[in-house]
Amino acid sequence: LKLEMPTVNLDREVSLLATVPGVVQSLKRCAVTWQKLISRVLEEQLKKVPQGNGPLAEIYLWREKNATLSALTAQTKFPEVQKALEILQEAESGFTADLQIVLSDLRRHHMQAQDNAKFLSTLERHLKNLSTGTGVDVISHTIPALLNALRLLWIMSRHYNKEERMVPLLERISWEISQRVRRVVDLQTLFKQDIAAAKKKITEARNTLEQWKKCYFTTCIQVEESGSKRYWKFDAKRLFEKTDYMVSICQDLYDIFQVTEELHNMFIPELITVSENPKGVDELQREVNIVISPMEDLTCDPFSMESARDWGFVMEEFREDVTVEIVEQIFVENHKDPPLYKNHPPVAGAISWSRSLCHRITHTITRFQEEEEELLASQRGKEVKQIYLQVAEKLKEYEDEKYHLWRERTEHMLPLLLKETLLTVTSATEEPVTTKKSVCFTLNFSPEIQEIITETKYMEQLGLPVPEMARYVALQEDKYLRYTNKLKAMLDCYHKLMEMVNEAEMKLLDHCIQELWRILKAGHKRLTWKSVGIGEFIVQCTQTIGNLELLVHQIHHISEDISSKLQSIESANLFKFPHSKNGDKYPGAKEFFDYVKCEQAKVVEQLVRKYSAIPQLLIEVERRVANTNSGKSPKLASYYAYWENRIYQVLTQLIVKNLQAFNATVLANVPLLQIEAVLSVPEITLQPNASEIEKMTVQCIQGCVEVTKHFIRWMHGTCIECPTQHVKADEVVTFSFYSDISQSPLIIEQADLITQNVHKLLASLSKCLNQWKKYDLLWKSDKGALLDRLAAEKPACVVFDEHLQFYMKVIQEVTSQPFIKDEQFIRLQLAPLALAVQENAKSWMMSLGKLLNDLAREELFSLQDEIQVGVFSL
Repeated sequence: LKLEMPTVNLDREVSLLATVPGVVQSLKRCAVTWQKLISRVLEEQLKKVPQGNGPLAEIYLWREKNATLSALTAQTKFPEVQKALEILQEAESGFTADLQIVLSDLRRHHMQAQDNAKFLSTLERHLKNLSTGTGVDVISHTIPALLNALRLLWIMSRHYNKEERMVPLLERISWEISQRVRRVVDLQTLFKQDIAAAKKKITEARNTLEQWKKCYFTTCIQVEESGSKRYWKFDAKRLFEKTDYMVSICQDLYDIFQVTEELHNMFIPELITVSENPKGVDELQREVNIVISPMEDLTCDPFSMESARDWGFVMEEFREDVTVEIVEQIFVENHKDPPLYKNHPPVAGAISWSRSLCHRITHTITRFQEEEEELLASQRGKEVKQIYLQVAEKLKEYEDEKYHLWRERTEHMLPLLLKETLLTVTSATEEPVTTKKSVCFTLNFSPEIQEIITETKYMEQLGLPVPEMARYVALQEDKYLRYTNKLKAMLDCYHKLMEMVNEAEMKLLDHCIQELWRILKAGHKRLTWKSVGIGEFIVQCTQTIGNLELLVHQIHHISEDISSKLQSIESANLFKFPHSKNGDKYPGAKEFFDYVKCEQAKVVEQLVRKYSAIPQLLIEVERRVANTNSGKSPKLASYYAYWENRIYQVLTQLIVKNLQAFNATVLANVPLLQIEAVLSVPEITLQPNASEIEKMTVQCIQGCVEVTKHFIRWMHGTCIECPTQHVKADEVVTFSFYSDISQSPLIIEQADLITQNVHKLLASLSKCLNQWKKYDLLWKSDKGALLDRLAAEKPACVVFDEHLQFYMKVIQEVTSQPFIKDEQFIRLQLAPLALAVQENAKSWMMSLGKLLNDLAREELFSLQDEIQVGVFSL
């Protein structure tokens, strides 16, 4: 929509332009066009109604009106339009009167549309949740919030503060809620769903409808209490007639599913597998399904008030189908093993089941009497009533039989059950505990007593008389429950305690455990569930177990301390190696092994201190168990032996692990010590030689094993170290772990393995010296004889040159070779050998040079003599 703008020039003053006829005529034509356009638009907008029955349609209507009128109003405020109106007012004031009325209507309707769009937008989020929101929580929170927003709209809006405008909006909201319920409770799918899911949907739908009405009346009260003079006294029938009807339909649907569920619950899966006639059970289930099958193919809409009569006929047909005949068949099929309600005992549960069947048919007949009396008066109704009386009689006989059998059995069995002892054991208590750690005490409270208690309580709830003893026991249920819980807790503590204790500790605590057994004996020999001393027995057992548990924890604490020391001993490093000097210089063999021996002595000193602290800890155990601190209590003899054996195992592992680590070091390609290759004429050898290195290795291994000589054995049956024994005047014997550990096959095997690996390594290093034997003529040849022969031969200079070139080549060749060879944990220094070879080659060169010099001088002197003889002859 667009207003036609004037085509004349309006740049001059209003008063001047108002005197120009052409300008005025042109503006009059525009004004007439404007008036027609605005009048037409207002007429069209007033005729528009919401497109749809829901409340969102009203929001969209006012939003559209506001957009249209806003666009038109904005154009009337253009400067050229305002100036044109001023010119016409100046020229002919009467001409613009009709136009001003139209413009006033436009402003009034625009303001109304703008206010309504603004206020209704506060409802939009709630209305969208109501229409498309998912989940019960969304709806339950939306309705109160929506009505609160409507209350504010009533107070603040100038349009929706009147009944004739607010009621239609509320009707639209009521329609939207009913449509939502229709979508949720869709009969095309509802009867194909799980019963529990269907009931949940129906309940949620009914609650939504009821919440809408409840929140509406709550808001009515809030409006009245707010002090507003305009109350919500709207026609409730217009707002809730439809939703109230839908609530009643939801209740009918819920009743259908409730009855169907009750019938289905009578066919638990276990019944089908044990029934004498499973096909009959299946047939009954099919009959129950037939009851609701017509609901799946309804031709009428139950939520439509126009279909109320048709829906009434459907419900009547449903009630007629739920007859006593089905209940009778259910009873015949299930009475031998009836389905029980949760937590119900067998007999009282069977009676409750029987009464529920009776209630089912009684309820049905009663409803027919109240609502469909003419049906019972019919021939079919009389037949149903007669069947009802027969079934009710059968159910009563079934109940009486079950009750009397239970009463007789209870009166006979209950006294016998109460004479049972509190506990039972799984093995003979005469055997010593040290040979039977797995002795197990169990609670001897018969489940039949609990069943009788439960039956008694339910029987009384059913109004049936119970035996006096059964009533008395049922009244004592809390006491029995307290006793059984405490006995279970006590036995759990006992068995956990026994699991905590190892074989050595079982022997150590033999007298304590025997005392505990003596107390427990009363529970499986003397005390019954009728005894009066059960509470005292539980207290005494609990205290004794608690004291024993405290003692065990104290012993374990000390054991952990000892184990920590043994762990420290076992993980000690007996082979600490010196670091290389300046990163590339390593200690010699003797220096290396001396360092290892020195560091080993320091470590052993620390280990012996830890070992020496163990007897004091065992004496602390002795003090707690035997109340002595001698270190030689007979009660702890086996415990001392246990720890001495542990110490032997730890020391064995200490030596084995260190020898394994040393062997790994020998094999690793990381040099730790260095030796030299030297020339010891006439042989090339290692320094120190292989036999010396092997001897030092053996001594190092022996030193590692002899570490155990520092750990003195205890005297038999004690934790006191054996004193040294003087066998002869000059011979002292010390009893240590060495004599046993040194004979260990593991240690002997590991020591042999290290020796073999070192031997192979030295053989490999010796073999690499063979390549230097090609130079052995330098020192093995008879230098004097060779030089004498050369002197006698007086060879030419070129011969001397060849010899000198050979020795020079030897020197250069030796210089170019690597002077270091790393193999496993040894670095072989070849520099001394290379230097010796070079020195020998240089010595040959010096000797040859001297010989050449002597021969040359001799030749020179001879030539000089010849020259002199020639001169004299001239």
